[in-house]
Amino acid sequence: MEVAVATVKQTKDSAVKQRIQDIQMLVSWREIAHTYFGKSASWLYHKLDGIDGNGGVGGFTEDEKNMLRGALCEVSNRIRAAADRI
Repeated sequence: MEVAVATVKQTKDSAVKQRIQDIQMLVSWREIAHTYFGKSASWLYHKLDGIDGNGGVGGFTEDEKNMLRGALCEVSNRIRAAADRI
C-alpha cells in the first residue's frame, strides 16, 4: 500500500515536470533554485523528478508549487519587460 501511494505521489510530481517541458531548456533552473528556494540545482531537479535527496519519493509540497509558480511568473514578467525595452 505504501509503495502504491509513493508511486502516485511521484507520478503527480512528474506531472509538474511535464507541464514545464516547453520551457525546460530556456530557464536557468540553478538560478530559480538558488534565488527563490535557497537550494541547489540538484535539489530542484530531484523535486521535478518526484524524488527526495535520499532517492525516495519526495516531490513538491503545495507551498513549493506556489513558490515555483511565482518564480516562473516573475521571470516571465522580467522577460516581457526586457522585450518592451527593445
